[in-house]
Amino acid sequence: MLTELQKRAAQAIINVFETSQPRGDYGRVTILKGDRGHLTYGRSQTTLSSGNLYLLIKAYCDEEEAQYTLALKHYLSRLLQRDTSLDYDLTLHMLLRKAGDDPVMQEAQDLFFDRAYWEPSVKSAQALDITTALGIAVVYDSRVHGSWKFIRDKTIDHYGEVQSIGEETWVKQYIYVRRGWLATHRIPILHKTVYRMDAFFSLIQRSNWDLSFPFYVRGMRIDEGAIAPPLPRVSAQDDTLRLLYLKKPYLRGDDVKEVQEALIRHGYKITADGIFGKNTDRSLKQFQASQRLRSDGIAGPVTLAFLGLL
Repeated sequence: MLTELQKRAAQAIINVFETSQPRGDYGRVTILKGDRGHLTYGRSQTTLSSGNLYLLIKAYCDEEEAQYTLALKHYLSRLLQRDTSLDYDLTLHMLLRKAGDDPVMQEAQDLFFDRAYWEPSVKSAQALDITTALGIAVVYDSRVHGSWKFIRDKTIDHYGEVQSIGEETWVKQYIYVRRGWLATHRIPILHKTVYRMDAFFSLIQRSNWDLSFPFYVRGMRIDEGAIAPPLPRVSAQDDTLRLLYLKKPYLRGDDVKEVQEALIRHGYKITADGIFGKNTDRSLKQFQASQRLRSDGIAGPVTLAFLGLL
């Protein structure tokens, strides 16, 4: 089982490969001539052609406090259709870059990339008896970059199972096989990506299977400081604000009454009794739907602003 630091160290390696930054570049938009992935975006550069870019942007737009929901929702149907003309849509590119600075987008990407790439990588490694931090990082890189299963099977066919030759030997052979495949691939742009395997070879030569700090990837120093989460943004918002929603026991208070009174002003027939019950929940959801907000019945900062309470 990897520690949290080892997980972040492994992810930092791939972040450097993808965006040249250990923490990743959440707003990175990339278009490479000859890349069949087409438009790629974010910390781990998810692609339009895979459909994952649609899933990421949809997850972001589903968050109530996302700053660029209204603008990005306009593109969801085209992202779903994998419309390659988006490669040249400069307005979308600008929006994606700006959204990368939104903490909501950063959290959405962290959750999405963990679910789509990291967790499957850990499971794939465990199935082969790969347990070292460096070994899992190699699997993760292939999951992000593509063709993990193909190269895995090719390595097993040529050199045997992990259990028979040992993890360190198997991972070395896997990297060797993958490097040769990348270097001779029919898509020329992949030839340049052999640096990924060279970086792993360098870590192996230093026997850094645990990804102990500090180490270097493509000339970048990876240590605790390099992978630490960014400092939180300071907000002047009232820290006494609470989320209001239907739960048992019912929420009570003056803040509930203020929401009820605001709903009444908007024409909803409820009682301003300061108790967040089923009628308040129903009316709030109707109000959110009328304003094209996420109709979840939660009175958070965005909904309160539309009610005129912030």
